[in-house]
Amino acid sequence: MPGEWNEPKQQPGAGCPIRGVLDRIGDQWSLLTLEALEQEKKRFNELQREIGDVSKQMLSKTLRHLKRDGFISRTVYPEVPPRVEYELTEMGRSFLIPMKVLIGWADRNHSEILRARERNETG
Repeated sequence: MPGEWNEPKQQPGAGCPIRGVLDRIGDQWSLLTLEALEQEKKRFNELQREIGDVSKQMLSKTLRHLKRDGFISRTVYPEVPPRVEYELTEMGRSFLIPMKVLIGWADRNHSEILRARERNETG
């Protein structure tokens, strides 16, 4: 009968591991957040100050996604007022290695990319 068989819903990118990972780490806020947590655990306001121009809403969303995907952990301490700290998990720490390679590549090729954009916009 129609409507009786419903396939389970999958998360975006669930069938493609590359797309799923790139969706999470491909945005600038995720990379900057992971980089900011490289040396030590940090509180929300420390992260916001270090990252700079990220809004509170975007940082909250980024932290939720990174936590959900296992890149960071969130610890709430039972104090008044409550203290919340974020830190890299082992998986998040292991991601720093390829992330730094990507950042290095982007840094080395930035000028060439800008020149290519100029050539292709004018020609």
